Amino acid sequence: MSARILEDSPNARINKTILDRYLALPLQENVVQATYVWIDGTGEDLRCKDRTLDFIPSSPKELPVWNYDGSSCYQAEGSNSDTYLYPVAIYKDPFRRGNNILVMCDTYKFDGTPTDTNKRKTCLEVANKCVDAEPWFGIEQEYTFLDFDGHPLGWPKNGYPGPQGPYYCGVGANKVYARDIVDAHYRACLYAGIKVSGTNAEVMPAQWEFQVGPCVGISIGDDLWMARFLLHRISEEFGIVATLDPKPMPGDWNGAGAHTNVSTKAMREDGGIRDIEKAVAKLSKCHERHIRAYDPKQGQDNARRLTGKHETSSITDFSAGVANRGCSIRIPRGVNDDGKGYFEDRRPSSNCDPYSVVEAILRTICLDE
Repeated sequence: MSARILEDSPNARINKTILDRYLALPLQENVVQATYVWIDGTGEDLRCKDRTLDFIPSSPKELPVWNYDGSSCYQAEGSNSDTYLYPVAIYKDPFRRGNNILVMCDTYKFDGTPTDTNKRKTCLEVANKCVDAEPWFGIEQEYTFLDFDGHPLGWPKNGYPGPQGPYYCGVGANKVYARDIVDAHYRACLYAGIKVSGTNAEVMPAQWEFQVGPCVGISIGDDLWMARFLLHRISEEFGIVATLDPKPMPGDWNGAGAHTNVSTKAMREDGGIRDIEKAVAKLSKCHERHIRAYDPKQGQDNARRLTGKHETSSITDFSAGVANRGCSIRIPRGVNDDGKGYFEDRRPSSNCDPYSVVEAILRTICLDE
């Protein structure tokens, strides 16, 4: 990527090698730098701040509850701004390494109630009711790289690239952009302990995808949010923006989703296709409720993406089919042939809250709500 493309990005101009001199400074054995990460009031963006610990934690329960200025994160009034961070998951820090950690946190108001964008609390309550079903989730997170001016990375400044076709899983400088960031993110996720299972270039140029899972229950939400944090944080170092907008470019271009693959113990056993079909039937009766849960604006973002074109279903109609990427629910060809496995819900938007998605699915297919 040329300096001309990123000439307006202050982060891209910073000499990154200087930091290495300071990261190499030795610390006392039990000193740990902990980065607390949380979802802000948008329900989409992440915030973080650091603190020093004098011990090496082995569980989130050992970490101190912390607070932050909720009024600066769209979560509180300035007159009563203290909002609280409750650690829920620990990951290894791929930036500082050593004993340093990243901490995924829940957010709570001053009175002990969850903030409006804390969807994890109710998701965990639902997941705990479904333990015997052994639900597995895998989410395919699509995203798009933008130049600092908000234009898709590598696109002509006064025009468009060639039509879609050669870019999906493409190879070559004229087909894919910013593979360096993708590879850095992939490796950082694996180091951190996130269950990332793969990555690929997507249909629209400058669009990519990584997959998280299979994860059991609530852990898919923890892992995906932390993987998103790493994506934004690494892109920041390159001076590039990674957007989760479900339709970053209007027109004849694919949008971005978070296709969610779902499997229960019964679906994975011989004859599980019958349980998959039962789950699909249940989902067909709750389409509107799921659409509201599948993006942070209760369906408004997905309305730009789920048009029935560009490998999507219509936002107003429920559909299901085998190997059909134009359906709400896709049953993979191999699953249909084997008679067991999983199904793919293709409706969640790229900027969905995975906790909301998991909760909605479990309520419908396991709790019959």
